[in-house]
Amino acid sequence: MKNAGASRSDSEPARLSDDVNVLESEIARFTLEREKALTRVKELMAAEDPKQGISHHEEIFRLQQDKLRFDVEIKFRQNKINRINLGMDENEAASGGPADGFLF
Repeated sequence: MKNAGASRSDSEPARLSDDVNVLESEIARFTLEREKALTRVKELMAAEDPKQGISHHEEIFRLQQDKLRFDVEIKFRQNKINRINLGMDENEAASGGPADGFLF
């Protein structure tokens, strides 16, 4: 069953904003979330005690996956900012460069 609140179809890729300020604020938010996940992983690893059977491996694994997802989201936004700063649009980036062949 599809999510009724979904605003786009599954085949339509997510679009990033063309506003550098919005992208930078999203990078800051994802960076904060990434740091929270890393801190929680450290706390959970310190709290484990194999002798007493205390293990948090599932939550640690999930948090590590979240950290990787945050890394990718940050990288996507950094790349988008770089393309905006170079004056490239999505079509030019997909074709390998600007239509006239010059980047600067």
